[in-house]
Amino acid sequence: MVTHAFSGSPGGVLNAVREGWRKMVTMQLQSRDDQPVWVRSLIGWHVVFYVLLGVTLVTALTTSDLDSRERIAFLALGVVLAVGYRVLAIPAMTSRKRLPATAYRLLMIGCVSGLVALYPQSVFILFIVSPQIWLLSGRIRDAALLSLLLLFAVGTAQLWSAGWTTDAFWDILPWMVISLVVSLMLGIWIDRVIAQSQQRAELIEELESARDELAEAHHTAGVMAERERMAREIHDTLAQGMTSVVMLAQTAAVELQRGSLEPVAGRLAAIEDTARENLAEARALVAAFTPVALTGATLAEVLRRQAERFAAETGVDVQVSLDMADDEVAALPQAQQVVLLRAAQESLANVRKHAGATSVLIRLGMSADGVGIEIRDDGSGFAVDAAGQGFGLTAMRGRVEESGGTVSVESAPGRGTRVAVLIPSTSGESS
Repeated sequence: MVTHAFSGSPGGVLNAVREGWRKMVTMQLQSRDDQPVWVRSLIGWHVVFYVLLGVTLVTALTTSDLDSRERIAFLALGVVLAVGYRVLAIPAMTSRKRLPATAYRLLMIGCVSGLVALYPQSVFILFIVSPQIWLLSGRIRDAALLSLLLLFAVGTAQLWSAGWTTDAFWDILPWMVISLVVSLMLGIWIDRVIAQSQQRAELIEELESARDELAEAHHTAGVMAERERMAREIHDTLAQGMTSVVMLAQTAAVELQRGSLEPVAGRLAAIEDTARENLAEARALVAAFTPVALTGATLAEVLRRQAERFAAETGVDVQVSLDMADDEVAALPQAQQVVLLRAAQESLANVRKHAGATSVLIRLGMSADGVGIEIRDDGSGFAVDAAGQGFGLTAMRGRVEESGGTVSVESAPGRGTRVAVLIPSTSGESS
């Protein structure tokens, strides 16, 4: 009696094999020390192969009428196939190297055809070895040719076992054709699933790489933004304070040369106050970015104090005008107060260094568009379009724009300068 491929219940076995392959090749890739795609998912397939091969060997050796020599040959073929799968097939599945893959498939075809020739019921292991041809193939053409060679060798082995009769040939031929068609269909499906899984793996790798690059870019941007913010804080506090100290010291030196000792004491006191405030600002920079002046006073009070100090240091008349009540100023969010104070400090620093003004007006008010501050002086002015923007004005613009506000500068030679800052109202933001 001749046993053919797909005898018994081929539908159930085929569906089981297809389902096993579907689950295996569509498993989600896990990033694990750059392991190949199939290392983890093929473990189950290895177990199935060895189990079916073992069942075939045990069945043939315990239930068949093979003589001792045929039993030894059958067992030797099974062991060679098992060892070849371990030594050649498994490494080739992970490395995708062509030479061991080809060597194993030729060895497998020879072993399977020999097993079928000795024990025709061994044809059942076609269900497990046919997909291996496709898994180990890089091209569909190679897999199709090797599948055809496998079925031809197995069919020849069955025909030899049946005694080379014509009836056996016509009995085997339809099943070999069906086996070839099903093998090709299943193999092409497997090849497409593998290709899609590999594409998905490449896409995941590209996405992870892009995510890492984006995270690095965000980190770099955050570091640069933090450095810029720190630079602005230092410029608006420590640098301006040191400028005041230098100017006061120079004035005191001139008065000492003239022999005027009484004004010198006032200059030294002013230097001490400015140095103490700078020290407090430096400590505040370490802990946070809230100006020390705003921790115990409202913005209106700080602006008036800044105006008085500036007038005492430079002799420039500085007036502060509030178009809103003190309690409304105090109710402004802390972040807005910081931005408005820094804008006033930077404008006064520019007046000190460049304007040569005799009077300055600081106006703080609220409008439908938000809260704004305006600093106007009657100094020498400059051509806005022709003049470059120094760090101070650039830092002011950056700080205000981070708050969603705008900065406008109006000036002309001999006509003074007007700096206006407007920050949109942020109702609901706590002060």
